[in-house]
Amino acid sequence: MVNYRYLGNSGLKISEITYGNWLTHGSQVENDAATACVHAALDAGITTFDTADVYANTKAEKVLGKALKGQRRESLEILTKVYWPVGPQGPNDVGLSRKHIMESIDGSLQRLRTDYVDLYQAHRYDTETPLEETMQAFADVVRQGKALYIGVSEWTADQIRAGHALAKDLGFQLVSNQPQYSMLWRVIEEEVVPASEQLGVSQIVFSPIAQGVLTGKYTPGGQLPKGSRATDTKGGAKMIQRFMDDTLLERVQGLKPVADELGLSMAQLAVAWVLQNTNVAAAIIGASRPEQVVDNVQASGVEIPRALMERIDDVLGDSVERDPGRTAAGAPQTRPV
Repeated sequence: MVNYRYLGNSGLKISEITYGNWLTHGSQVENDAATACVHAALDAGITTFDTADVYANTKAEKVLGKALKGQRRESLEILTKVYWPVGPQGPNDVGLSRKHIMESIDGSLQRLRTDYVDLYQAHRYDTETPLEETMQAFADVVRQGKALYIGVSEWTADQIRAGHALAKDLGFQLVSNQPQYSMLWRVIEEEVVPASEQLGVSQIVFSPIAQGVLTGKYTPGGQLPKGSRATDTKGGAKMIQRFMDDTLLERVQGLKPVADELGLSMAQLAVAWVLQNTNVAAAIIGASRPEQVVDNVQASGVEIPRALMERIDDVLGDSVERDPGRTAAGAPQTRPV
């Protein structure tokens, strides 16, 4: 079964393996299959589910809400996000303005079939809205009981510090950041993680398997597996493109002896690796088939010896991206509408 970790300095515990439905529910995966994956997650002891209003333009939230119908609400932690364009994508259907936040939380609650979410996250930093306006809106969402905690996603260390200070002044907790993090993508380690540790903010990390690359299923010069993320024309292929390099793929194949030594699959090794970072509260996994969930949860509670952590570094070499500037570089400089 899955272990649990505290989220930031709060008293809230979440499952260290969290189920997420980015790029799957409402788009890649049929609703029946998506529901089967959610039920497999519940059976495995996962209680934390992460989604966002923008996933499949609100459809993912609807699928998740339906899949969780009948579950005891108090036994779940439901996480969603706000920022990216949704709906007809009008001028106010995006960003972190008070208008968009207050309207978006109501829409998310309706789609998720719940009175509140456990964590409401700023999906990116909004350069066009004063941070004070954003944090005041989040404070009001918390006071109205529509969200219990507030988090952010892919914010820089300085942005997290500024948001945390305002949240403290306004009387609520900023408890988490949701960045990309994996053996191959370590850009949070130099600045974001130290700042978060100082402030009592946890990481809830996405893409721990690097879009499937760390499973080893992509081989140098080999054909792309049918139905894989790299063949998905709806967005998956674009997201995985940065890792589709023959040198990198060859090095990933070199991780198999490490996984074998630990008695893990390649995917389990990748998920267990991110959980070795004590600032990580949870690794988000996605799935298109229930058996993928069953496989990934086996990473919970695994301890990787220091010698093997060092061997992983040696195998991957300079294929690892560590530049902390990539967080800011990858963020939208203006609203995308």
